[in-house]
Amino acid sequence: MKIVSSMRGFPLAVRLLLVNQLGVNTGFYLLIPYLATHLTDDLGLSAAVVGIVLGLRNLSQQGLFLIGGSAADRLGARGVIIGGCALRTLGFGLFALGDSLPLLLAASILSGLAGALFNPAVRTYVAQEAGARKAEAFALFNVFATTGALLGPLLGTLLLLVDFRAAAVTAAGVFAVLTLAQLLVLPAHKVPAPDTGVLGDWREVAGNRRFLVFSCAMVGMYGLENQLYLLLPRAATEASGWSGSVGLLFLAGTVANLLFQLRITRALKARGSSGRWIATGLGVMGLGFLPPMLVAGSATAHALHLLPVLAGSLLLHLGVMVAQPFVMELIPAFGRANLTGTFYGLFYAVSGVAAAAGSAAIGWSMDTAGDTGLTWLPYGCCLALGLVSAAAVAHLQRQGVLPLGQAPHPTAPASADRPRSEIR
Repeated sequence: MKIVSSMRGFPLAVRLLLVNQLGVNTGFYLLIPYLATHLTDDLGLSAAVVGIVLGLRNLSQQGLFLIGGSAADRLGARGVIIGGCALRTLGFGLFALGDSLPLLLAASILSGLAGALFNPAVRTYVAQEAGARKAEAFALFNVFATTGALLGPLLGTLLLLVDFRAAAVTAAGVFAVLTLAQLLVLPAHKVPAPDTGVLGDWREVAGNRRFLVFSCAMVGMYGLENQLYLLLPRAATEASGWSGSVGLLFLAGTVANLLFQLRITRALKARGSSGRWIATGLGVMGLGFLPPMLVAGSATAHALHLLPVLAGSLLLHLGVMVAQPFVMELIPAFGRANLTGTFYGLFYAVSGVAAAAGSAAIGWSMDTAGDTGLTWLPYGCCLALGLVSAAAVAHLQRQGVLPLGQAPHPTAPASADRPRSEIR
């Protein structure tokens, strides 16, 4: 199998982190999708309190990505990965211990902080270990992450037949095993002595105009990817009249990812620049909302109406498969290698805001469509978002703003990131 043979070509640390991502997503998705239901149905909390609990988890993760990235640069990615995994173990364990509000709030904050720590740290470690094969490494990373995102809810559904506590304990156990494996197997990297303080690092990264413009141009990627959990599930259910159709969307996406992700990345890597394929992937993601638009608002539900929604979901997955590995490859190339974690951290902070804003906007368009009968509106918004993001990245590529893909030497001065064409 190509995935296994490709894994063997990477260092042990990368192989461990690939399996680690499978476990991370499995543990996360076997618990979090069912948390809101547990808080309302089992514990009887109000919608406002549930919103606070869930919102604190998102805020503590999205708001602290930059700190997690800086910690990876300053303390070493290995220690931050292990610390993040241990915190996730503790956070998920607290969900199993009780039902008091202070305990639930602590569990949410700890589990969010854990993600803020190990997400940028894991990508920093993979980027450092993979060398010139970053795109292929992140393609494999995407395969394992997508597989875990499918396995998690399936396992969670089975465990909930027992109770929520069983799911929480199992999720905490998964993260405990991952933490132990990282302690035993993951080698430590020597961390260079910093030239400036943390605020100096942040100023350097935030002052990198081409990186900030690229991050803003990428808002379409995470705004649209989030529709796998918002717009497309509703479209599948309404089109087919069958709630189980949502599972088919995720199953088809996972199978496509397993079969084609590595092939796509390898083929494209030899045929063009990262920027070209990122723009292409964003365009494909936007076009993925055309097929479901055709059956939106159908007077009657029918099993065959699921096919356009399924086709749109597969196009969205295809666009992610095309773009994402090259996005992850490109980010460290915007600046010094010993600021890789900080670049990832800021990028994920911007992406989190983009995903939240995109979901809010698409949610508004869905409500508006229901009130006005303009059933095409949310799909049209998604199509426009994808095409605008694709056009923005393509423009940056043509202007020579995007780096070529390899990060500068760690001691390169900050002025080395000046683009060939100034951004004004």
